[in-house]
Amino acid sequence: MVRPEHWSIIHHSPRGQGGGARYPYPKHVWSPAGGWWTRPANWASNTAITVTGILVIAYGVWSVSAERETRHVLPDRPIPSMLWAKQFREQRKE
Repeated sequence: MVRPEHWSIIHHSPRGQGGGARYPYPKHVWSPAGGWWTRPANWASNTAITVTGILVIAYGVWSVSAERETRHVLPDRPIPSMLWAKQFREQRKE
């Protein structure tokens, strides 16, 4: 074991980096992040479900925004939102 007087700036503990041993913590405290030292076995599926949910919500917001977007002053040159905005899609059909 390395003694404290021999520690270098890089090594803060005998085991390298970290906060040391795990300490007792209150079991009644709830945390949305999972609490102390959480390592859920299903982290990959939780991440996939969360990312899928975020993408579905983003697509819904994008679709509603594209349907409701109107420009009162038409742009003098092509802009990216002209590709998906309902106002310009209808003008291209005519």
